[in-house]
Amino acid sequence: MNQQTHPDKAAHRPSEAPEPQIAWTDGEGASRTAALFGDSFGGVPDGVWAAPGRVNLIGEHVDYNGGLCLPIALPHRTFVALARRDDGVVRVVSALAPSKVWSGTVADVVPGSVSSWVAYAAGPLWSLTQDGFGVGGFDAAVDSCVPLGAGLSSSAAIECAVAVALDEVYGLGQLVLGDAGRARLAAACVRAENEVAGAPTGGMDQAASMRALAGHALLLDNVDASIEQVPFDLESAGLELLVIDTRAEHALVDGQYAARRAACHAAAGRLGVATLREVDDLDAALAVLPDPVEAARVRHVVTEIARVREFTDLVRAGRVREVGPLLDASHESLRVDYEVSCAELDLAVATARAAGALGARMTGGGFGGSAIALIEAGAAASVAGAVAAAFASAGMGEPAFLAAVAGPGAGRVAQS
Repeated sequence: MNQQTHPDKAAHRPSEAPEPQIAWTDGEGASRTAALFGDSFGGVPDGVWAAPGRVNLIGEHVDYNGGLCLPIALPHRTFVALARRDDGVVRVVSALAPSKVWSGTVADVVPGSVSSWVAYAAGPLWSLTQDGFGVGGFDAAVDSCVPLGAGLSSSAAIECAVAVALDEVYGLGQLVLGDAGRARLAAACVRAENEVAGAPTGGMDQAASMRALAGHALLLDNVDASIEQVPFDLESAGLELLVIDTRAEHALVDGQYAARRAACHAAAGRLGVATLREVDDLDAALAVLPDPVEAARVRHVVTEIARVREFTDLVRAGRVREVGPLLDASHESLRVDYEVSCAELDLAVATARAAGALGARMTGGGFGGSAIALIEAGAAASVAGAVAAAFASAGMGEPAFLAAVAGPGAGRVAQS
């Protein structure tokens, strides 16, 4: 699935490890985005705000099943330079297409009327309005160092950066409330993604981007959106987390994601529970599910939630070196029972393990995107080199890499 073949690369084995993708500093991101704003709209923005992408350590495809997940915010962020407008006009521009400014009105930003990246950038306007907030027009310029299409929540990063910007320029007062306000903004961003962008995702991505703390993993309970900030310091354990962007095509709006979500909801209905989080006897549940596909989906969700609990317990106890087998088991469950992996992800995971990783798994929605590998400190170059060589030998496109360090959630990074 999603394999990209490049025969001319099949015999090439890189002599050096690929350079990791480096996150922009706040100053760099703010400068780039403010310059784009000036070039596109003239003048200066009211400020620059940023929101991170995320890596989910464990707990995949359980957010829409009422489960537990454990993401961290990446240091790689999306930056939005934004200025309030009081005439109802909305204009947005992206550094990916700086000559193409999208222009409309507040009334134009409704489900079904905007598409592509504009839906993510303008969608929070609609959902915040639906939530009873007084939000109007704006000009916004967007630039990002979150890899696109890598399963690292680049879409949630756009939504959350815009949402915190609108909160400040329109005085919505949510950021000043602390986590409760951030939770409300995150919920508005989920609604924007589901209804304006048409992507039927759960709420993990926006929660991580909006509510994360630097140096912590975010244990998110998707039943009530409650969180626990779990200290996550790999450096003190002599470890690193390497993200492997397979660059295999990744999309959540092609029906595959929605089909799995529908299968889980159908299974929950047959089992008489509101969400699969309520299944406490897996064997009994599987015995009454006639559809083997639904049974496999349920098995993944129930066992994945258990893995999140065990992973978190180990981290709390300072035993992070012992979580590798849980990462491995998560990937196997996603590959076999949930069927959301692909050839590139499987090769990245297997190669990282063979190169010394303590554990590895795909992360994100799947069908392409990224994998993570828990590795010894200082081993990134050798593991990345092994993965790049394996991809070249298999005739796949060249992967990319970045280091995942738990960063902060969304917020202002520059004044006007």
